[in-house]
Amino acid sequence: MCGRFAFYSPAEATAALFGAAGSLDLGPRYNIAPTQDIAAVRSRESDADDRELVALRWGLVPFWAKDPAIGNRMINARAETVAEKPAFRAAYRRRRCLVLADGFYEWHREGSVKIPWYISTAGEEPFAFAGLWEHWRSKDTDESLETATLITTQANDFLAPLHHRMPVILDADRAERWLAGDDELIGTASQDCPKLKAWPVDRRVNNARNEGDELIEPDGEVLEG
Repeated sequence: MCGRFAFYSPAEATAALFGAAGSLDLGPRYNIAPTQDIAAVRSRESDADDRELVALRWGLVPFWAKDPAIGNRMINARAETVAEKPAFRAAYRRRRCLVLADGFYEWHREGSVKIPWYISTAGEEPFAFAGLWEHWRSKDTDESLETATLITTQANDFLAPLHHRMPVILDADRAERWLAGDDELIGTASQDCPKLKAWPVDRRVNNARNEGDELIEPDGEVLEG
């Protein structure tokens, strides 16, 4: 599972790497948690070749849901079953997106303690997670939400010692394939993942109220894939 990540690169410049224009007032964030807004790139519904930068709430609420609280349990979708699961299959067919990030966190148990690790690309450049988005509207009120989930897959050889799952990480070329509807891409996500590096960080990241670049400062040896 991927339950926390960071995105502190300029959103507009990062979105441009993936062919999208637009602006967001989110600012640098080092401890993004479920139910918070995240920066994403998606194709406009009116023109699949035109990309836009948008803010989506993390935790997908299916269009058929009666209670939007279901999104709290829908922060990740497993690559192995995403095409069939009722909560995700409509979005998988028609509403894919790219979630912008600089890195993410995983927790590794050492004895009785879970140590948080921060994972970035080897060059520490921004990248995209494969995601899905959905539009939900209440039948009883005027409330509406646009929400998203991150696709996860089996960890690659580098990350497996830390955690058995990882998010699907996309470079610009594979991002194009994902948005275009490539159904084979996530099946090879672990092998085709960009080179990564990881390091332990302070346990202050465990509290979603904590923010700041000190959260990603190494608190131990940096491992490189």
